[in-house]
Amino acid sequence: MAEADAMAAARAKMIAKRFGGATASTGGKGTVRRKKKVAQKGAAQSDAKLGTTLKKLGATNIPGIEEVNLFKEDGNVIHFVNPKVQAAIAANTYVISGPSDTKPLQDLLPSIVSQLGMDNLSQLQSMAAAGAAGAAAPAAAADDDDDDDDVPDLVEGNFEEVSEK
Repeated sequence: MAEADAMAAARAKMIAKRFGGATASTGGKGTVRRKKKVAQKGAAQSDAKLGTTLKKLGATNIPGIEEVNLFKEDGNVIHFVNPKVQAAIAANTYVISGPSDTKPLQDLLPSIVSQLGMDNLSQLQSMAAAGAAGAAAPAAAADDDDDDDDVPDLVEGNFEEVSEK
């Protein structure tokens, strides 16, 4: 018996020296040790998965697109310059990738008027009305000083009668 106690004490001492005590083990009796640490999946693997999924859908590259604008309901625009555009028409799927900026609609106005839909046009009209109302007050104050530049009132004449002659 003394021999068994001595052997148990020697094992406990060896475990404490090697593993920092008996509490360092993660499993119980008969569990398998982990051979290596599992690396986390990175962004490159998710890009590869996305690429294989797009290939399954039959997405093809669309060349020659210089800019893409996505109009949001809050009046902002997600603006892509020279994006990579892929489309799977049968699956109704479009992928736009590349650097983007979120800008207010006013910043892109002169060049994107042809791209605006009905919702955006009504929003543009309301912004123009608000801008015109804000600009009309200072302009009216400036016009009061110069009465020479005012358009004279129409005294008499009916334009419809003149146009019929």
